[in-house]
Amino acid sequence: MIRVMLVDDQNLVRKGVRSLLELSEEIEVIAEAPDGAEAIRTIPDIGPDVVLLDMRMPGKSGLDVLQQLSSDGTLPPTIILTTFDDDEMVLAGIKAGAKGFLLKDVSLEELVGAVKTVAN
Repeated sequence: MIRVMLVDDQNLVRKGVRSLLELSEEIEVIAEAPDGAEAIRTIPDIGPDVVLLDMRMPGKSGLDVLQQLSSDGTLPPTIILTTFDDDEMVLAGIKAGAKGFLLKDVSLEELVGAVKTVAN
């Protein structure tokens, strides 16, 4: 079972992604965070196999999360989720330790495939 944590400031997005992931028998969503500060506090304690991380959040951004956890040595495999095809933000996220990115309109098959890929 692949243990996933969702980090996104939009409740509807988190619930939608959770619902999609729960259609896969190989993935369990173990936690959610509505902002970067909570993600930084929670991720090291629960140790998810994969984090799905929104980049644009108020307060601490996804990039802040990546940089902080990477510098602490507690960054699990992370996939950036974004609504924007923002090359600079994605590149900064990859440089900070993300394993890849997906646009939020991704298909279920692509989402599950990406989670499985980075978990292994």
